[in-house]
Amino acid sequence: MASEPVRVQQPIRFSEGFELDLRPRRLRRGRHVLKLERIPLEILFLLVEREGKIVTRDEIVSRVWGEGVFLDTDNSIRGAIRKLRQALKDDAESPRFIQTVTGLGYRFIAPVALSDNENPSGASKAISTTRPILESEPDVFSQRQRPSPEEVTQDQAVEETTISGNSRRHWQAHKWNYLVAAVLLAIAGIGTYNLARSHLTRPGSPKITSLAVLPLKNLSGDPAQDYFADGMTEEVIGRLAMIRGIRVISRTSVMQFKDTRLLAPEIAKTLRVDALVEGSVIREGNRIRVHAQLIRASTDEHFWSETYDRELGDALTLESEVAQAIARRVEVTVTGVEQARLTAARPVSPEVYEVYLKGLSTAGNSRADFETRIAYFDEAIQRDPTFAPAYVGLARGYDRLGTILVGAVRPSETRPKVIRLAQKALELDPDLPEAHLLLGETYMSLWRWSEAEAEFRRAFDLNPNDPAASDGLNEWLLCHGRIDEALVWARRRQELDPLGRSDEVGWTLFAAHRYDEAIHELRIDLAARPDDGGILWTLGVGLICNHEVDEAIPVLERAVSVTQGSPGVTGMLIWAYAHAGRRADALRLLEQLKKRQQTGYVPAAAFVSAYVGLGDKGEAFAWFERAYQEKSSIMKFLKVFPPYDSLRGDPRFQDLIRRVGLN
Repeated sequence: MASEPVRVQQPIRFSEGFELDLRPRRLRRGRHVLKLERIPLEILFLLVEREGKIVTRDEIVSRVWGEGVFLDTDNSIRGAIRKLRQALKDDAESPRFIQTVTGLGYRFIAPVALSDNENPSGASKAISTTRPILESEPDVFSQRQRPSPEEVTQDQAVEETTISGNSRRHWQAHKWNYLVAAVLLAIAGIGTYNLARSHLTRPGSPKITSLAVLPLKNLSGDPAQDYFADGMTEEVIGRLAMIRGIRVISRTSVMQFKDTRLLAPEIAKTLRVDALVEGSVIREGNRIRVHAQLIRASTDEHFWSETYDRELGDALTLESEVAQAIARRVEVTVTGVEQARLTAARPVSPEVYEVYLKGLSTAGNSRADFETRIAYFDEAIQRDPTFAPAYVGLARGYDRLGTILVGAVRPSETRPKVIRLAQKALELDPDLPEAHLLLGETYMSLWRWSEAEAEFRRAFDLNPNDPAASDGLNEWLLCHGRIDEALVWARRRQELDPLGRSDEVGWTLFAAHRYDEAIHELRIDLAARPDDGGILWTLGVGLICNHEVDEAIPVLERAVSVTQGSPGVTGMLIWAYAHAGRRADALRLLEQLKKRQQTGYVPAAAFVSAYVGLGDKGEAFAWFERAYQEKSSIMKFLKVFPPYDSLRGDPRFQDLIRRVGLN
């Protein structure tokens, strides 16, 4: 007896208990009807019809909107797919249901069957997808009407929805022909796949060894969300920077191309990279959507793109997924250890992550700026005491408050906090490079030289593309007088941050008494960062040592202004006034420093600079002793700081070098 045809109106079942009802059209899971708008639902029906086959965007447009539509269908399709994945709890990177076929469309990859609920025999019946299996209903998305079920001939209906005895006999008779055809198709598919891969590796496409992540565009429609897009940019850069096999340009350089109109090849040429990553961020409440694409610099070819939709609490996982996808596409070798670090991520509450990003994005180098950052990071820790990066941010804020340029708090107060916070961060995440870097800097200021070097090496191993890791090693070598080695690390830092223009190269050349070269470098740095107090201070000191004191004075006066009266900078300006013969001005500023000392903290190093400039060695060494007691940050540079050259023959100075551990 011939088997009864299986009608298409039956609910269609796929993995994890999902069912599609045709009348009414809806998606269920068990007894629960899942909320889906009409467009996502219509696309899901189309994908299920074509189970296992690629459905192009044009086919989706034709099915859902009809021909000649003038809508932004690409964004509408992506939005609908995102909603489907949310309903199905699917993952774009590791899909169980809907697979993105880059550049082509989408494919439904879960097995499809008719529901047992509608099958009296209890046996699940697989559905052939050679042709569409779902009966159409009137198209509510366009002026056109789809053919009604009655317009489909009986022969077509039977062919599309039944498994007949004739088809089984036909298979038996021709199965070898079909198998041969399948093998040929598989070979063709492999060839196509290899051809696609060779597009990246053919001789005409050089290997990608360097890249830059351009600032992600804030498409949320709210300029106040810029900090969020900038923070996401920095975090993606941080993930990619962990890979030793590729050079990744730092955030400070790429941020100069925010809202740029330059073409990709021009940007890549400026940054000297092989590829660029560009993209956008949309935030809607506690959901974020990141679109990223890779561009080959030499040809302006877009050879990869993907969109990621996540809850804000999964932001760290999203950043990890983006970095991994980019690493795969540029075919960089990622070691097992690097892969483990790259994929490491933990959920973080939206409130905590938002406050953390605000702390990262707070600009400026004044005391008020650092205190604002401290407040944000402290709030993040209060909300989530297990979020390790917030401890690093808080430690960095305290560290900067205790430097000679800011001079807001005694180093003896800040350094224990920095060490405690950095160690806490490492308890939570032992592979956090920024925490190792902070420990290295603090140990070096405490003259714990071997521990400092070990922390710097560890930070570099964990993040070889971090300019700050190169800074740490440069500074450690410089303090020991190993200037040629230090200069190598300073140059490396410059390669990673070509437009950020830190003063490390100029500072190292200055310590080497190569003043003309140092001044040249520092002027370039200053052109890129005209309000950087550190660059202004170093340039001013370099000009004094190069006997260009008249040029040094306006530079240092500007430095005092932008640092809001930094005592360390003021002390160097006193030195400049004294060398220029403006002794009265020098003494006036010195009195101001003494008055400030009566009501607040003034670093001892500021008085050292003042008295060295005034030629009063007795007072200079008296303040040196105080600087030694408070472990002033300038003391680590005793061996190489040119302004102290006139004191090097004094036994008291040599004793200081010995006590600091640099003899």
